[in-house]
Amino acid sequence: MQGVWFRGWTVGEATARKLRGWVRNRRDGTVEALFIGEATAVGEMIAACRSGPPAARVDAVREHPGLDDGSEGFRQAVTV
Repeated sequence: MQGVWFRGWTVGEATARKLRGWVRNRRDGTVEALFIGEATAVGEMIAACRSGPPAARVDAVREHPGLDDGSEGFRQAVTV
């Protein structure tokens, strides 16, 4: 998915939904995100990620519960 602006798109979409958290690339080429906020908005964001930005090819979206890490706003994080 890299090179299709997935992280930048995710920041815009998450910010529009008033979510907190982060998105980052992983060295294996996948993208990982933590969405913190109202359950409906998180669900909408996950649904949006199933398609992603126009040039993206999304093969799968896996959901796992996460803990609020205290993020302020939504940002791009460092690749892991």
